[in-house]
Amino acid sequence: MPNADLVPPPRREGPLVPTETAIVGRRVVLLSFVAMAVAAAAAVIAQFLMVLIGLITNISFYGRVSTDFASPAGNKLGLWVIVVPVGGSILVGLMARYGSRAIRGHGIPEAMERVLFHQSKIEPRITLLKPLSAALAIGTGGPFGAEGPIIATGGALGSVVGQVLSTTADERKILLASGAAAGMAATFGSPVAAVLLAIELLLFEYRARSIIPVALASATATGVRFAFNGSEPIFKMTDLVEPSGSALASYIVLGALVGAVSVLVTRAVYEVEDLFEKLPIHWMWWPALGGIAVGVCGYFSPHTLGVGYDNIDLILHGGIVGTALVVFCTLKFISWAISLGSGTSGGTLAPLFTIGGGVGSVLTSLAIIVAPGLGLDVRIGALVGMAAMFAGASRALLASCVFAFEITRQPLGLLPLLGGCTAAYLVSLLGMKNSIMTERIARRGARVLGDYAADFLGQVLVRDCASTKVVTLAADEPLSVARAFLESGATHTGFPVVDDKGECIGVVTRKDLLEDDARADPNKVDDRRVRDMVKRPPVVIYDDSSAREATDHMIIEAVGRLPVVTRKEPAKVIAILTRSDVIRAHRRRIEEEKDRMRHLHIPIPRRKSVPSLPTISS
Repeated sequence: MPNADLVPPPRREGPLVPTETAIVGRRVVLLSFVAMAVAAAAAVIAQFLMVLIGLITNISFYGRVSTDFASPAGNKLGLWVIVVPVGGSILVGLMARYGSRAIRGHGIPEAMERVLFHQSKIEPRITLLKPLSAALAIGTGGPFGAEGPIIATGGALGSVVGQVLSTTADERKILLASGAAAGMAATFGSPVAAVLLAIELLLFEYRARSIIPVALASATATGVRFAFNGSEPIFKMTDLVEPSGSALASYIVLGALVGAVSVLVTRAVYEVEDLFEKLPIHWMWWPALGGIAVGVCGYFSPHTLGVGYDNIDLILHGGIVGTALVVFCTLKFISWAISLGSGTSGGTLAPLFTIGGGVGSVLTSLAIIVAPGLGLDVRIGALVGMAAMFAGASRALLASCVFAFEITRQPLGLLPLLGGCTAAYLVSLLGMKNSIMTERIARRGARVLGDYAADFLGQVLVRDCASTKVVTLAADEPLSVARAFLESGATHTGFPVVDDKGECIGVVTRKDLLEDDARADPNKVDDRRVRDMVKRPPVVIYDDSSAREATDHMIIEAVGRLPVVTRKEPAKVIAILTRSDVIRAHRRRIEEEKDRMRHLHIPIPRRKSVPSLPTISS
């Protein structure tokens, strides 16, 4: 029955069947070339951003003009160091107020929101304003990583290219994810982790048409990075020793503990953000207040300033331990949480790695003192800690494991990473509903799913859910006979009309026949046939098509039922599929998820009773 809420498509000749598309085609090839071009540009932008951060850092903290990447920790400004982050934050606030508010935040949640609710459309000016604001925030001491803004900038570039070209919303999403993955790969030289991050946080699917362009973009960006910086890992570590079974179990426990810390860290960040929301001043000035916290923490612990990649390197090598590490991580967390909550521009990955690495190193050191026989290694503990922190906070499990491997190139750390990150992921799921990436989106009333499953209807064939008790009408049957059949008690509402070969020529409904009968002149002999009541070409579905294809076909053609035909000639009607049949197909999915039953019964042998011996009298 045609749906009154949907506009029927124009009349066409011949049976209307769904167009079957290949898994990949020429469009994917074209999209891959565009994605690689976006990736190359994003990688160059990433290099430019790192140079710009170095320039602003040198000017702000050392009063020299140089593009060499330098840590603010060696400054001699004394108390004046507090003024530098405040000045940079004021500029970021002004850019957000009069440029675009979208530059606030750490980039990935904003990109996710654009993918989910805005058809992957990002304003072109974000491509310029995001890296500039991030360079100002980080270069003046902001405790952020450069990777978040670079990821956001790459995603914005992909989105803009997708808007310039004639693309669908899905294709723009792929280009956005390709640019974002390219940004991460260009920053850390981690192509596989970048692809996994795009899958887990941006694509919301795992399909060949998406993976191929994103993977090629990630590889391209990594190649550009190697051309600029060489192929050495960003964090070099001496070779690790294969962990024993007891050590591996300990690293899994460590991951669970760090996962609990990641829950606290995520909640703290958004608690700070809520506090800023209650301030009676315009949000443009919030980053300046956050800059005060950055400056004060930087005065007492200069290494909390800036991106802090050197700090991660120190933690992984055991260069900072004990009380000094605890104090540093505490101040780094305070500085980062307040600054991020204030709405400035910066990334979360490097701070999370720093805090997680510190927690992992401290807990492993304590475990070595308490139980030296476990065979623990502080370096592996730090590595597991920093990856587990990101896995728990972001819910990007696989990306966290592979990323920690790619930035260190230590294969013996993979097993502890997998165990620790999975434990952190589990604790995070149990401890909080949303991640640090999705909490802000959820607070706006949206729902972001973290589980990506294969489409159930795509796995169900039409012949397995359609009704085989189909009632057809002969095309050459007199209309009066068909009406008499309806009046005899037929309960169906739609009837496929078939010719003498059994092929469907259309569908008529009870409403069509009876309303026409009411309009007919009772004094005139009606010699029409059933075929005369067919108003449009038949909309059919093949018996070996999927229920998903059938559902999409119903929506496109604005019908509520589909005659099911065979592919071989003649294409006879063998069943009919209605919307109710599609709904009933979901019952099997629900039963598989909910019903618990035992299918194998293992017989348990029972002890046979032994007859007692007769009593012998003396």
